[in-house]
Amino acid sequence: MRPSFYSEWKHVFKLDPDREIGDEALEAVCGSGTDAILVGGSSGVTFDNTVELMSRIRRYEVPCAFELSDPACGVPGFDGYFIPSVLNARGSEWLIGHHAAAIKDFGHLMPWESIVGEAYLVLNPDSTAARLTEADARIGAEEAVAYAQVADRLWNVPVLYVEYSGTFGDMELLGKIRGRLQQAHLFYGGGIDGPEKAAQAALRADTVVVGNVIYDNLAAALTTVQAVNQAAKERNYVL
Repeated sequence: MRPSFYSEWKHVFKLDPDREIGDEALEAVCGSGTDAILVGGSSGVTFDNTVELMSRIRRYEVPCAFELSDPACGVPGFDGYFIPSVLNARGSEWLIGHHAAAIKDFGHLMPWESIVGEAYLVLNPDSTAARLTEADARIGAEEAVAYAQVADRLWNVPVLYVEYSGTFGDMELLGKIRGRLQQAHLFYGGGIDGPEKAAQAALRADTVVVGNVIYDNLAAALTTVQAVNQAAKERNYVL
């Protein structure tokens, strides 16, 4: 039976170990009513800065998970771990290559009972994630839906993460992707800078991930929690 620690998450704040956040801001984020804190970043993540951030988050009762893209940063003590693959990466390294190498060296140490596979669909070509993984982020809508169905139906990946990091995504496309999923839990992240966009995403995704706005406008970030929860209730009523 695979882990399901994330299954009830509607709203998540994502914190980057490579970015500074003060104690007061961290307290506000962790005490906001968000369902969880997701720790991870596209660059600059190290074992040391991950340990430091996790130890600060652990002062609070909010669940905390880690997006583990580099086994050298495999910090123990999180409630759960996501292992990302990039569906539309041009090479195989970010789809399976890095993962196989990591398991070869560290598989015997990995807490498999707490690990979940996470298929990324990166759709902002200007994002750090797209550049790092050389993702073909300019694919069309039907191709994006097809990638999502491969992850969901052929590979049975537990989590599909539609990522527009740095810009607000195509909500019509997000809705189409959701409508074609059979079992995958749908995460959305990118460009959420306030309650309106948070609500739009929550009407379509199972979990809305809010990140950059925490560092740019904390007050706006905090308003997204209630917006997501309200929109999720509306979505469930319609469904």
